[in-house]
Amino acid sequence: MDVVALLMAGGQGTRFGAPEPKQYLPLAGRPVLRHAAEALLAEGFVAAIQPVVPAGDEARVAAMLEGLPTLPPVPGGATRAESVRAGLAAVAARAPDVVLVHDAARPVVPAGTVRNLLAALESHPGAIPAQPVSDTLKRGEDGMIAATVPRAGLFRAQTPQAFRLSALQAAHAGGDEGTDDAELLERIGLAVALVPGAESNIKITWPEDLTRVTIASPLLLPRVGTGYDVHRLVPNRPLVLCGITVPHTLGLDGHSDADVGIHALCDAIYGALGEGDIGAHFPPSEMKWKDADSAQFLIHAAQRIKARGGRLINADVTLICERPKIRPHVETMRARLAELLGVEIGRIGVKATTSERLGFTGREEGIACQAAVSVLVAE
Repeated sequence: MDVVALLMAGGQGTRFGAPEPKQYLPLAGRPVLRHAAEALLAEGFVAAIQPVVPAGDEARVAAMLEGLPTLPPVPGGATRAESVRAGLAAVAARAPDVVLVHDAARPVVPAGTVRNLLAALESHPGAIPAQPVSDTLKRGEDGMIAATVPRAGLFRAQTPQAFRLSALQAAHAGGDEGTDDAELLERIGLAVALVPGAESNIKITWPEDLTRVTIASPLLLPRVGTGYDVHRLVPNRPLVLCGITVPHTLGLDGHSDADVGIHALCDAIYGALGEGDIGAHFPPSEMKWKDADSAQFLIHAAQRIKARGGRLINADVTLICERPKIRPHVETMRARLAELLGVEIGRIGVKATTSERLGFTGREEGIACQAAVSVLVAE
């Protein structure tokens, strides 16, 4: 059986509000539409992908899908139905047995979905995945409830939707418009089967949907990293901790500004990513890092998370010293670290403890720091 999937990427995603179409946005290190294409191919039933894209974006999409069994992208039309017809025209000469129609903004196709759709096509001309409606439905008018709509027998339609080629061609022959292709089959009296959908089959419509996708699917996996650093206290040096200068009679000695807070945090991030430690990225043997502001080290660590298609969940820093007192500076430190990492302050924890006058920190010979981070990273 020859199965071809139309990857519908022709929309502009205006509701999302991004500067470019949502299907091009990065998700776990790759464009959303590439995830969608890879998900369609994952179980081996789909032989080829036919992308349908905004006019002028053919080369861009081809580059995004490089290495996958894709046909040359074709420009879509002004409506979804017109875009589907453009995709059908592109695959007409191939004459596949089955055509799947899938939203490029749905990066997750749950395992078993395509198999179930193809099984349903053995006895029906069309099939779609759908989830039963679980919420109470209200019809509204002028900001008020007009009626409660019974939800029994109601389903939320998802994609990919599967059709025998002849059935989908017949449904589009009249040039009609519809909310999806299944509706067009309904209009000409063709039966469309329902197969189980899944909550993880999320269509990215709003910015928060990107977060929902990463939580509901295995695109990103959690990792934890820890870091530790210590520097000696010496005279005639500024005391820099967690990105701010703290008033004190002594400062920390080191090749850079010796910010133990940032150094430990960088090590925690690099460790979570499996990318060594701060010395591997900024060797103390290189003079260009002499007295360097450690803020640039943390910015680099944050960029490494982004480069891996990941995001920082939270970071926690514990400074260990007798003096100075850290508590008056905690909120300023949290704000500075959040700024450097590009996250909201609520993801950052900073606290301090003493060693009860024991050891080098107890003798006020130095300051130590422990840090821990959790990140989500694409595998």
